[in-house]
Amino acid sequence: MTITDPTEARKALMTFLRDNAPVTVITGAGISTDSGIPDYRDNKGKWKRTPPVQHQDYMRSEAVRKRYWARSLFGWPVLYHAKPNSAHYAIAELQQQGLIGCIITQNVDGLHQKAGATRVINLHGYANDMVCMNCREITPRLDMHERSLKLNPDFAALEATAAPDGDADLEANFELFKVADCQSCGGILKPDVVYFGDNVPRPRVEEAQKALEDSNALLAIGTSLMVFSGYRFARQAHQSNQPVALLTLGKTRADDLATLKLNCSIKDVLA
Repeated sequence: MTITDPTEARKALMTFLRDNAPVTVITGAGISTDSGIPDYRDNKGKWKRTPPVQHQDYMRSEAVRKRYWARSLFGWPVLYHAKPNSAHYAIAELQQQGLIGCIITQNVDGLHQKAGATRVINLHGYANDMVCMNCREITPRLDMHERSLKLNPDFAALEATAAPDGDADLEANFELFKVADCQSCGGILKPDVVYFGDNVPRPRVEEAQKALEDSNALLAIGTSLMVFSGYRFARQAHQSNQPVALLTLGKTRADDLATLKLNCSIKDVLA
């Protein structure tokens, strides 16, 4: 069943949650666009732009790392200063009411936690943490950002437009950019997130699969589920005969698996 009227969608969603509580929720970039964070895909699930970096390219190439961190000077602060919107707060409230169990998010912005949600799995990691690829030390990304500004005052004076995942539209001579390394061992620093071309850590996948197994249904919000790391949960629910509901504008990879499709604005339904 597909519903396009927000009022009807709100009623259908509440019925779905009450009939299947606790429901596991998986969220994507569409839930954070009202917080000012750009997304990658359009309503047809097609790329609006290419991803900022591939994991292997980042690890192999110093030039790629220079370009990445130069652009992050302008893109990451948007992610860092973003605040939860009404949808994040609504999901946290529904969780507190017991209608929602675990929240699996494909986002790396931490906005569910900022809104008060408690049981959240950051499937793709957390963009405000750094990890050293040598000694594995975890440090705040704010430290890396401030060091980058001090090392690159000429870049800090430029202007750029923010893009998804802390990226930005900036063209410059990136060869001149100085990349800060790990202060403990001198290793390569990387945001503690799963880049395109990398794999979600197996223990994290298994934790999310177990959460879905222990619930009664799956609700996907703001995600096209085009990436397999998210789609696998819709497939798992379908194979387990658990109802699947989708709340997002446009096409998703799981449309054929859904028992309920709410083709509406997230904000209008969850307000």
